[in-house]
Amino acid sequence: MSISYIDELNESQREAVTYSDGPALVIAGAGSGKTRVLTYKIAYLLENGYEPWNILALTFTNKAAREMKERVGRQVGEKRARYLWMGTFHSIFGRILRAEAGKIGFTSQYTIYDAADSKSLVRDIITKTLELDEKVYRPGVVQARISNAKNHLVTPEAYAANRELYESDAARKMPLTGTIYKLYRERCRQANAMDFDDLLVYTYLLFRDNPDVLGRYREQFRYILVDEYQDTNVAQHSIVLQLAGERQRVCVVGDDAQSIYSFRGANIDNILRFTETFPNARLFKLERNYRSTQTIVRAANSLIAKNQNRIEKDIFSEKERGEPIGVFQAYSDIEEADIVVNKIGEMRRRSDYGYADFAILYRTNAQSRVFEEALRKRGMPYRVYGGLSFYQRKEIKDVVAYFRLVVNPDDEEALKRVVNYPARGIGATTVGKVVDAATTAGVSLWTVIGEPQAYGLEVSKATQAKLRAFREMIERFAADQREKNAYTLGLAIIRESGIWADVCKDDSPENLSRRENIEELANGMSDFRALRLEEGDENVALTDYLSEIALLTDQDSDKADDGERVTMMTVHSAKGLEFRNVFVVGLEEGLFPSERDADSAFGIEEERRLFYVAITRAEEHCFLSYARARMRYGRTEFGTPSRFLNDIDTDFLRLPDQVRAARKVDEEARRFRRDLDGGFSRPNFKRVETAAPGARHVADNATPPVTPAAERPVAALRVGQWIEHERFGLGEVVKVEGSGENAKATINFENSGEKHLLLRFAKFEVVK
Repeated sequence: MSISYIDELNESQREAVTYSDGPALVIAGAGSGKTRVLTYKIAYLLENGYEPWNILALTFTNKAAREMKERVGRQVGEKRARYLWMGTFHSIFGRILRAEAGKIGFTSQYTIYDAADSKSLVRDIITKTLELDEKVYRPGVVQARISNAKNHLVTPEAYAANRELYESDAARKMPLTGTIYKLYRERCRQANAMDFDDLLVYTYLLFRDNPDVLGRYREQFRYILVDEYQDTNVAQHSIVLQLAGERQRVCVVGDDAQSIYSFRGANIDNILRFTETFPNARLFKLERNYRSTQTIVRAANSLIAKNQNRIEKDIFSEKERGEPIGVFQAYSDIEEADIVVNKIGEMRRRSDYGYADFAILYRTNAQSRVFEEALRKRGMPYRVYGGLSFYQRKEIKDVVAYFRLVVNPDDEEALKRVVNYPARGIGATTVGKVVDAATTAGVSLWTVIGEPQAYGLEVSKATQAKLRAFREMIERFAADQREKNAYTLGLAIIRESGIWADVCKDDSPENLSRRENIEELANGMSDFRALRLEEGDENVALTDYLSEIALLTDQDSDKADDGERVTMMTVHSAKGLEFRNVFVVGLEEGLFPSERDADSAFGIEEERRLFYVAITRAEEHCFLSYARARMRYGRTEFGTPSRFLNDIDTDFLRLPDQVRAARKVDEEARRFRRDLDGGFSRPNFKRVETAAPGARHVADNATPPVTPAAERPVAALRVGQWIEHERFGLGEVVKVEGSGENAKATINFENSGEKHLLLRFAKFEVVK
């Protein structure tokens, strides 16, 4: 079918599609029709002298390649599209290496190691070949160092000769990392295997060392297209340069404002300096946003303009003006979740929105917990995109399995899950023998490991000793139930079982996420205990906590038809997606931007780009929220709003304007601006001081410090008054009963609903 490039493309898109005389950089702003431009450009090339096999189109995901090939097929016919060289960098280069393997010392039957295979080989070299201490030379860290070197095309020989790399490794107490890298490459060659990074490295080396081979592929690939160029690393960029050759028929598409993957090796300079690399390159800017309202687009522009390293562009929208971006201030992370979920309910009642029209975006996976719980309590279906629901994550299930076993040692599934985690030398063979003995005798696994000889358990004395040590540890925890509350005992289990040490072995992204999740579980336990205390339950046991989360992990409330669910995800996972309504939450210093990037100008600019990505996911409504206080590391911490809120022109924001406890709207807006300028005021709440699993000092006392009744506003509390609660925010007193230590109040909180509080434990101030 014939394509009408005039009717179906705007002027900027049309110019980018039809130019093919030299190198081209297409800056595709958010929602600007990037995929359409790529699809039509390939179709245009096929209509103007190029055969399918002359076009190389590189993407970052198989899904993107598949969708693009299908769209091209609808334009030029599936038969022609089938012969396009279109796919991910790794799949295309893997295909080339299969054909040319002999020239780089491999056979065409080489296998590809995944990340687990690679890590296993690194561990074997560390512990067996070099007999190094795995606690010093942590396989995950060494693997990451090797991967980073490959992404920068640093060979083992170059690594060994680089003094700066050696000193960096020595500072980490791993001076032999270069040696491990060399042995790793040799072992891979012996096994006729490559890892994912090798697919890039060996393609580069193949072309560098074999000019005839490079010449053949240059002649074949007469035109090269690369999607998401801001995400390319040094190796990918270098291979593109090799293939471009003197012809330089290369078109790269991307958006520097959406470069958010430096932790994976992406180099933003590849796109920022493209016109320096190719001095005769044409620059095309796709500046019309087809996704979002004018207000959302202009707000995002005002934000990203604060970055120094960027390509100037003026994104605009011709959609309706739209409503200002709503900003919510919450007293705590709990109230923040309540505000967001209540807003979703309100918008569904007032409009025709389905649950799938809403997305909640956060900086870290651990933040999902409070939102999951708020959604479940209101019966709203949701899905965690690109990850597991909080209580389904492995590290959380491991910790909860320990809790279950401490409460009920006969819990067979819990015992099997943790008896050898962290590893303590009780392997699958031993567990199988325990199961067989228990089944034969009709008793629990716990009974068998307590009396192995009585039940004919045939294991060595060394294994018996390991089983006995495990049982004694669980028994010690179980005995502590009488003395320790759920939170204090939970922290002890996390530490003394070895789980915390296991997730602290290295600083890989995976382990950082696991640590954050376990810390968030501890925060949840602390919240649960504090609330129960305020409700008058002074004996909060581990069994109570397990009962609470068992209800939260019940999947019944997740049921919905046709995928009709609220979507929850990290901002990184949201890139490339769009939703009618988006909530960006947790906008506080140390969280967004991340505290790991707060001291680096480069890091802050990437965090700002990440925030830009979050805002530009929204089509119709965007909401931003932050909490004045957040449970972190097991205690309530007061913070300051994210600096990024100040980066957005206030003309595009709806500042917190709800009348709080009969206050005037303008006063609330002034307080918001004052908070942004100088940080939060800190109410004098009475707080429970505890600590996280990894903190140096952990409170062992089971009862929090309580201010004497004479110093608290208990006696004066009366129906109709308003209070500010540390976790639930503003609420009106609807009932007061009892006196002294037994005084209770029923409070109707604006966002968290009705709560019944024992006043001697409640953390609040009277505001009116």
